[in-house]
Amino acid sequence: MNDTPGWASPGSAPSDGQEAGVPRPAEPADDIGTPPDSPSKWSKTQPPAGQWSAPSAPGPVPPAPRSAPGWGGPGPGGRHSGWGQPPAAAKPGVIPLRPLGVGEILDGAVSTLRAHWRTVLGVTIVVAVISQIGDILVQRYLLPEPVDIDPNASPTEALNQAVDAMQSSLIALAPSLLITIIGTLFTTAVLTVVISRSVLGRSVTLSDAWAEARPRLLQLLGLTLLLPVMGALVVMVGILPGLLIGSGAGIALTMLGGLAALVLVIWLMVSFSLASPALMLERQGIVASLRRSAKLVKGTWWRIFGILLLTMLLTFVVSMIIAVPFSLVAMAVDGEGVSGLFSDSGPDFGWPFLIITGIGTVISTSITLPISAGVSVLLYVDQRIRREALDLELARAAGVPGYGSERPGNDAPRG
Repeated sequence: MNDTPGWASPGSAPSDGQEAGVPRPAEPADDIGTPPDSPSKWSKTQPPAGQWSAPSAPGPVPPAPRSAPGWGGPGPGGRHSGWGQPPAAAKPGVIPLRPLGVGEILDGAVSTLRAHWRTVLGVTIVVAVISQIGDILVQRYLLPEPVDIDPNASPTEALNQAVDAMQSSLIALAPSLLITIIGTLFTTAVLTVVISRSVLGRSVTLSDAWAEARPRLLQLLGLTLLLPVMGALVVMVGILPGLLIGSGAGIALTMLGGLAALVLVIWLMVSFSLASPALMLERQGIVASLRRSAKLVKGTWWRIFGILLLTMLLTFVVSMIIAVPFSLVAMAVDGEGVSGLFSDSGPDFGWPFLIITGIGTVISTSITLPISAGVSVLLYVDQRIRREALDLELARAAGVPGYGSERPGNDAPRG
């Protein structure tokens, strides 16, 4: 164990439920050594339940037994723990070292942004500015003209026009998507290291995070490109039969196949949503990271889907709160104003609009991207805590009293 992201080797405990070798609760002490069929040694004559009384014989009342720590007596830090209530979990960093709730995952992501704001904003702002400049240049000089769709076209012509419009949209989105993927690659790599250190309560500089993340960039790039390509292939397979048939039946089949493909893509993306943290923190390969993510997500797909969906909604709301004022100011400064949106020829925005909206996008990205990355990494940590008792490894690595020292021979990250 060390302070690098490679906390523990994958599969340090079973991820598919309790199996052989996993400690289980001990049997009650009264039953130890008593055969199942042996008669009870308790008297059959017992007082009614709930009617025990204090001894009536004269003499001093014996003092109450002292409570053991964690069983009704004061626990660590002077906190009182009632019967059946375990001591509070250790919290060396931004999260308590125990299974996390939804609010704790979101709070941990925001706390990381607050605790390491220089490092986090240093990477996100630089990447967002470079990405936005590239996106502005693409929008201004490389985007093709949109395809005109005839509302009076026949079903076959409408289908051909829809295909042309889809191809035009994909061509228009490809450069921006590539820029976004490359920007997300760098921020995800660095932020994963930052968040892994913040869980242990340790500081990290941008140069330290970059030194940790740099050896994994090539594999992370392959994983980042593989996921959208995989999704595009699934969608293409879903809509291809309808496109080949054509006519009205082909349109219906295209819509049905596209819907089925969309459901499958969502399932795959959630199943592989923890692959990036697994690749970075466990030094896994691309295929091994996908398998690792699927194993950690198995059995909790709906929970992870809900948390990711909630995170997307929150980041979307934050982005809109920031982007809408900048868009209104940009339309006013650009000359056409809001009325240009409703003109027959449509708005024709120039450099002022692109620059002002780009500034709004940089600000919103610098806030929302660390939160999204933080939720992804903390979900990975939470799943390993739930399945593999990673909290014990993290507490030992963070130097929490009572968890022992770091294991010998862990000078290098395991994976």
